[in-house]
Amino acid sequence: MPAPKQTLAEQFPHIPDLADPLGLYALMQAYLAWLRERNYSEQTLVGRELFLCSLLDWCGQRGVLRPTEITKPMLERYQRHLYHTRKKNGDPLSFRSQYNRIVAIRTWFKWLARRNHILTNPASDLELPKLEKRLPKAILSEREAETVLNQPDTGEALGLRDRAILEVLYSTGIRRSELVNLKVQDIDPERGTLIVRQGKGKKDRMIPIGERAAAWVEKYRADVRPAFVAGRDEGVLFLTRTGEGMSPNNLTTLARGYIEQSKIGKKGACHLFRHTMATLMLENGADIRFIQAMLGHVCLSTTEMYTQVSIAKLKEIHTLTHPARLSRLAMPRSLDPDEPEATESALFTALAAEAAEEG
Repeated sequence: MPAPKQTLAEQFPHIPDLADPLGLYALMQAYLAWLRERNYSEQTLVGRELFLCSLLDWCGQRGVLRPTEITKPMLERYQRHLYHTRKKNGDPLSFRSQYNRIVAIRTWFKWLARRNHILTNPASDLELPKLEKRLPKAILSEREAETVLNQPDTGEALGLRDRAILEVLYSTGIRRSELVNLKVQDIDPERGTLIVRQGKGKKDRMIPIGERAAAWVEKYRADVRPAFVAGRDEGVLFLTRTGEGMSPNNLTTLARGYIEQSKIGKKGACHLFRHTMATLMLENGADIRFIQAMLGHVCLSTTEMYTQVSIAKLKEIHTLTHPARLSRLAMPRSLDPDEPEATESALFTALAAEAAEEG
């Protein structure tokens, strides 16, 4: 059995005085409550709390109890501490991880200053690490993707479910957190569409799903899912054998296992299919802005605007450029030439940032 997950108190034993109403911990909790009242996602709140507790633990070890005691040189020392921190496997924190932690600290201290908990903001001039522009570590070719998709034993109930899951990841490129939240009614096989409800940034979007993926989902829904439902049916599409919804970690283990089983010599999990979908559609001629709409990226950089595209046009582009299809047709070009041009490097930088956030 896996080891039980540590509580925050166990993970950060040096957090200072939890009862002090003007102490670091109490004001952190007040900040998190403020974010919750403004409808920030629980995933964001969990991340902020984790990053801030790390700072609080570091402060507690040095006898720093309140935000008013924290100075800019102190935060700069903490930033150097992050640079030298090593994970359990001995690897350093990525610059993306360091960046996210410092951003969390800057936004918290900005909140503290605005509410007069501190007179001056020691975090306002903290310099953020420069983020490298990276291409994804691995991308599946069409042949490799098909090899992975063929790994589940579709003669078994779990294998058929897993094939449907992999097909959805490959066809749509949705995030693992978006897949576990899919409801039965969110996939419309007749229209060939999938609705992501409350995706990243709490935004809904409708995107295409290929005929093949939709067919596997329909087979799973008809032949497997009814037997998995236990008790009241909450409508979650992909279930465990005990009738519970799957977790993001379940999906990561599932996808990683089939990729390793395929012996293609590449590593990855759910996000590998997201990278692969984007890359293969680009190689087959899809405009970058259609890929942007598929992935649910609001923008690819501060100078590039999101271009809304109709589901009909997006469905056409998906059918023409996604490799899991019956035939290939000519690729039309009908976007407004006056719209700002997105770049492939910006797309893959955004994807790499997502992968780093997922860990």
